[in-house]
Amino acid sequence: MADLPAPSSPVIGDLAEVSARFGAALRRAGLPAGLGRCERFAAAVTVARPATLRALYLCAQATLVSSRDEADILQAVFGQVFGALDGPVDLRGLGGDPGAGLAQPPRPRADGPAAERSPEDLLARAAEAARTHAGAAPDAEAGPEQDDPAAPEIEHPYLGSTAERLAAQDFAGLSDAELRSLAGLMRGVTLAVPLRRSRRDRRRPGGPRTDLRSTLRRARRTGGQAFELIGRSAARRPRRMVVLCDISGSMEPYARAMIQLLYCAAGGAQAEVFTFATRLTRLTPALARSQPGPALDRAGKAAPDWRGGTKIGAALREFNDSWGRRGMARGAVVLIVSDGWDTGDPDIVRREMERLSLVAFRIVWVNPRTKATGYQPLAGGMAAAWPHCDAVVSAHTVQALGQLTAALADPARRRAQVRPPAPAPDRAKSR
Repeated sequence: MADLPAPSSPVIGDLAEVSARFGAALRRAGLPAGLGRCERFAAAVTVARPATLRALYLCAQATLVSSRDEADILQAVFGQVFGALDGPVDLRGLGGDPGAGLAQPPRPRADGPAAERSPEDLLARAAEAARTHAGAAPDAEAGPEQDDPAAPEIEHPYLGSTAERLAAQDFAGLSDAELRSLAGLMRGVTLAVPLRRSRRDRRRPGGPRTDLRSTLRRARRTGGQAFELIGRSAARRPRRMVVLCDISGSMEPYARAMIQLLYCAAGGAQAEVFTFATRLTRLTPALARSQPGPALDRAGKAAPDWRGGTKIGAALREFNDSWGRRGMARGAVVLIVSDGWDTGDPDIVRREMERLSLVAFRIVWVNPRTKATGYQPLAGGMAAAWPHCDAVVSAHTVQALGQLTAALADPARRRAQVRPPAPAPDRAKSR
């Protein structure tokens, strides 16, 4: 390995240019030479250090070709870019004899023996040939990503897709089209909530209680003799998930991402979704039976206060009075998405969070501002709500959604215990 060129040498730069331009020419000819194949071709050239065009062609054949038809395209494009070879190449190794074809020793060209050429000279000449090839490649600064727009885009499961590259970017910096491209990754997320004991029982062998009716019904098969006792145990069902999403101006991109996540993720379709800015709006009917894009459009039409002001305390009070008392939040996992900036009185937020914490099983708060190191809940609304939350996560990227799923599935309650106010002393007795 000591005779290989250093990474900073011009040979490696020429090799990268050759690989990029040659791959673009192959894609225009119909051969799916994606980024992975081009990288393998460059690595093979670096290791093999071919001294002839035939040796360079064999490196390309070993890394860029996967069928006999692709080998014909490769030979034609290779001849156009680098020059014609001295005779046909045996392709039997692609379909028949595994030891033929690719294992052929390189034969020198007629214009000179292999010893008269160094690998550096060959790569320099190849780069010049690829650069001067008429219409064969884009500008040198454009790189392999700026190919001819008419060329078909090749999708490979082992290459990084656009959605995977956007998975680490903040939702606030994504456009609507980029956010919708993340729907595939969001479908792989599971929003699981803890289980609760149901009022209904189910049959289970060895259950703590005997199902007398089922046992007697089974005994009719054996002449009235109960040879088997059928037990019953309490069934367990997932808890309800309630989402309160802030759609004010500062939270609008994160709200869209969370609503799309609820639609795409497994287990999120059963959630009750509310949005709030200056008023509380129930979006559960608008998100049912629709694609992610139309669902977001319908949600925007159903909630007229998008990008408005923020009144967290008033929204929580309306939810507790109108929906929480009906039992929607009782024993449920409540997910609140907001940055904590409230234009109202923080005491209202504190009081309504206390009411909500008395009936909800868990309260998970999603605040994208907590992504910053050393974050402190200095906003009035966030400071008032912080003691009543079981978990506070950022969930500002697709990669950060793992913290959200773990917080929703956690069966423990970690918020501060809310104690009822002490009764007022009886003045009559004190006298």
